[in-house]
Amino acid sequence: MSAAYWRRAMNAGAAGVQVQPPAPPPALRGPWAATHPGQRSWASRWAAAIHWRHVIVLAAVLLYPLVATPFFTFQIGGQALALGLIALSLTFLAGYGGMVSLAQMTIAGMAGYLVAIFGTSVQQQISLGWPWWLVVILAIVIPTLMAAFIGWLSVRTAGIYTIMITLAFGVGFYYFCLQNYTIFNGFQGFHKVLPPTLLGIDWREAVPYYYLALFWALAGYFFVKYLLRTPFGLALQGVRDNERRMNALGYSVTAHRVAAYAVAGAMASVGGILLVWYNALIAPGSVGTGALLTILIIAVLGGMRHPIGAFLGAVVFVLLQNFAIDLLGTEYRERFNTVIGLAFLLIVAFSPDGLLGWWTQVRGRLRARPGRVG
Repeated sequence: MSAAYWRRAMNAGAAGVQVQPPAPPPALRGPWAATHPGQRSWASRWAAAIHWRHVIVLAAVLLYPLVATPFFTFQIGGQALALGLIALSLTFLAGYGGMVSLAQMTIAGMAGYLVAIFGTSVQQQISLGWPWWLVVILAIVIPTLMAAFIGWLSVRTAGIYTIMITLAFGVGFYYFCLQNYTIFNGFQGFHKVLPPTLLGIDWREAVPYYYLALFWALAGYFFVKYLLRTPFGLALQGVRDNERRMNALGYSVTAHRVAAYAVAGAMASVGGILLVWYNALIAPGSVGTGALLTILIIAVLGGMRHPIGAFLGAVVFVLLQNFAIDLLGTEYRERFNTVIGLAFLLIVAFSPDGLLGWWTQVRGRLRARPGRVG
């Protein structure tokens, strides 16, 4: 609800006149909007929002482990879901908040380090061995607070300065982990950081880990889709489009941006926990400059304006990462970054909105062909 409405309501209330809230415009009415008299029920809105392609994609990801080998289930599917969740946090910040952060992998890496430090690992002289549930809570709460702090500092700037501040945090955290042996074990990091065995299930096995990562990936995706339709999400997009106008309407621009950093930090933290369980280790290389840029590349490849684009970009990245050696040969093992760079340039050159933007362009051209209706 806009600040202008609340001011009118308060003024009218003093005069004893009741002001009815305006109905939301059609563009803002979705399955999560409040139900008004004469409108469809909440369940019917859900049914109207679900398209056949959503059902197909959901069925595909649920049945994927039944037809894929353990390698494709764990190495491709599980890793792509964990990386996609971290990239989703950047997509939320940049695509809907207008804030490009290079510290999302830093937040994820911090969560991974906290899991290793508070939990169990080979480095028993450092790891504390606390209960897994407490470790997971701390590994989400502390990085989320750090993300809010980074946002509090960086949102006071704009453009390249915001990027440089978040990059400075990322590089600083990398060197701190590299040089500190008392807490972070230096360049060696922590090994055998494994998920707990619950209900008799080893969650690092291919199929259990895939479904664990899928659950949190779907949770993050639907949470972002929901949040973008709430007053907070709409205000955040308004801040992205016109900061001065939103400030004039009475919205706190800084508070909305810092809150967005905190939300993105929570998603990145969950992705970082999944990633450290996937690798079974955490080291300074996991939070280095290359890792920071990897998340940016994944988000741009898929498309910054689409939450699902983060996962699409992660799938493309992981496939290239695993099969670039087959394309270039064993003698070009170190040329993986070249392949990623070329793919990145091609996609961005033809579609600034990533792969999903490319697909939208192609679909629009097909629909515009002579003789085609709709």
